[in-house]
Amino acid sequence: MFGVTVRDHMMVAHSFSGDVFGPAQRLHGATYVVDATFRAEHLDADGIVVDIARAGAELHAVLGELGFRNLDDEPAFAGINTSTEALARVVADRLADRVHSGALGGSALVGLSVTLHESHVAWATYERAL
Repeated sequence: MFGVTVRDHMMVAHSFSGDVFGPAQRLHGATYVVDATFRAEHLDADGIVVDIARAGAELHAVLGELGFRNLDDEPAFAGINTSTEALARVVADRLADRVHSGALGGSALVGLSVTLHESHVAWATYERAL
């Protein structure tokens, strides 16, 4: 299996519901380093998994839809705890939509994983088929 990873970052504000979150129940900010890995079982006719520049641009666009916002105010997240895990899935699903629309090329793509790094010691990943 081949993989190509691109990286970007985003800053959000949010809060959580539930005692398990302790002080994070209050509004707070988070800065994530985001890795998106595109997977293919074989290289396409051009000898690549995906065009790295296009993949980076699409990741940047997806993160631009989320960054510098209070996610508590976004209708798409009503009633959802925007945990690192949940946000990894949102980013992956939005990237998958862009793959399916043809925005990234990469005709051989079969999978995608997105990792959100909360810090140098904690991160979460969501993996999905394409």
